[in-house]
Amino acid sequence: MKGITKRWVMNTFGVILIILCILTVAFAVVVQSLYYNGIRQTLSGRSGELTGIFSGTTSFTDEAVDYVESFPDKEMMELVVISNEGEPIINSTGFTPEKNQDMPDYNAAAASEEKRADWYGRNSSGEKIMALTRVITGDNGEILGAIRYVVSLEEADRKIFIAISLVGLAGILIMFFIFISSTYFLRSIVRPVREISDTAKKIARGDFNARINKFYDDEIGDLCDTINYMAGELGTADKLKNDFISSVSHELRTPLTAIKGWAETMQMDGFNDKRTLEKGMGIIIKETERLGGIVEEVLDFSRIQQDRMVLIMDKVDILAELDESIYMQKERAAKENKHITYEAPDLLPVVIGDRNRLRQVFINIIDNALKYSSSDGVVNITVEVVADHIIITVADNGCGIPAEDLPKVKQKFYKANQTVRGSGIGLAVADEIVRLHHGELDIDSTEGVGTTVSISIPVVVEEPEEEENENP
Repeated sequence: MKGITKRWVMNTFGVILIILCILTVAFAVVVQSLYYNGIRQTLSGRSGELTGIFSGTTSFTDEAVDYVESFPDKEMMELVVISNEGEPIINSTGFTPEKNQDMPDYNAAAASEEKRADWYGRNSSGEKIMALTRVITGDNGEILGAIRYVVSLEEADRKIFIAISLVGLAGILIMFFIFISSTYFLRSIVRPVREISDTAKKIARGDFNARINKFYDDEIGDLCDTINYMAGELGTADKLKNDFISSVSHELRTPLTAIKGWAETMQMDGFNDKRTLEKGMGIIIKETERLGGIVEEVLDFSRIQQDRMVLIMDKVDILAELDESIYMQKERAAKENKHITYEAPDLLPVVIGDRNRLRQVFINIIDNALKYSSSDGVVNITVEVVADHIIITVADNGCGIPAEDLPKVKQKFYKANQTVRGSGIGLAVADEIVRLHHGELDIDSTEGVGTTVSISIPVVVEEPEEEENENP
C-alpha cells in the first residue's frame, strides 16, 4: 500500500479502529456496572426484609436458622449466619461453614452506622463472588449477629463476556464492511488519479492528443474534463505556435530574399544602371523596414507575454495620430487599387496615451482592412465621441471572418485566413495596447460582407474650475 491508500489506512481506518475499541471498552464497563448493580440491588432488597424478621427477637440463632431454612432463593444465593463474635455458624448449603474465611463486608457492616456493607472479590476457593452482610442489633444496640448473602459472579461474568464478545464481533464486522466499501471507494479514486497522472505525463511530453477516460460524473470526472480540455487547448496553442513560426519564417524569408537578390544584382560586374540601382536600393530599404516591423511586432508580443510593455503616457491629440496613420497607408491603397474614405472631425477631446503605440494600433487595423479587401475595395474610417470615449471605426467590404473564427481572431498566433500574409499576432498586440489605455477593441464581421473594427479610447475629463464668488 502506498499513496492515498496508505494514508487512509493509517489515518481514517486507524481512527475508526481506536474509536470502536474505546466504545467496546466503555460498553464493557457499562454492562458490568449494570449487572453488578442489579445483583447488589437484589441483595440489598433481601437484606431489607431482615428488619421485620428479627425485630424484638429473643433468640437470634433460632430466628436465623428458621430464616435460612425457609429462604426461597437458596438456588440463587447462599446465606451465612454469623454470630455476634463474627464467626459463621450456619449456611444455606447444609455444609459447615469455614470458620476463618475472609469477610471484609462483615467487618465494614459492623463498623458502619447503617450496619450493612457489600463487597465483591474472590473467596478462599478462588470463585468470584459478591457478598452483602446485614448486622442485626438488639434494642440496646448490641450486636446479636449478622446475615451474609453471597452470590457467585461467574454466571454474571459469563453473560457479560458474551455481550462484550457480541459487541466486539459487531465491531469487527463493521470494520470489515468499512474496509471493503472504503477499498472500493479508494479504488474509484486511485484508478482515475493514476490514469490522470499517466495522461498528464504524456501531455507534458508533447502528446496533446492524449485523453483521459471519464469514469464518474463527479469532481474526478470534472477534473478529467478539465485536463482533456487543457490538452485540447495546448494542442491548439501548439499548432498555432507552429503555424506562427512557419508564418513568421515565411514573412522573414520574403524580404530577405528580395534584399539578397538585389544586393547580388548590384554586386554583379558591369552593373552601372543608375535607375535600376535606385530602384534596387529603394526595394532594399522598403524590405528592411518591413523586416524591422516584423521583428518589432514579435518583440512587442514578447513584452506583452512577460508583462514588460511600458507605455509613455502623455496628453495626445489622437486625431493627429490617426491622420498620420491614414496618410501612411494611402499610397499603398492607391497602388493596390483600393480606397480609403475618411472625413476628419473638426476637433476631438484630448486623451492620455502613448502616441507611438496608438499610431501602431491604427496602422495595424488599417493594414488588416486593406490586406483582406479585394481590388477596388473600400475602407471607411469614422471618428465620433460617445459618453467620454472616442470611438474610431475602421470598416471594410472585404472577405470577412467566418463566425467560428471571429471569437479567436484576437488570440495569439491565430490566423483565420492562412493565404494572406501576416504573423497572426498583430491583433493580439493591438488589443493589448488598447487595453493598457483602458479602452476596448471590438471586431464585428460577416463572411463575404466585410469587417468592422471599433477602437474605444477614454478621453480626459477635466473638472470645471470652481468660481469663487466675491462679496463686495
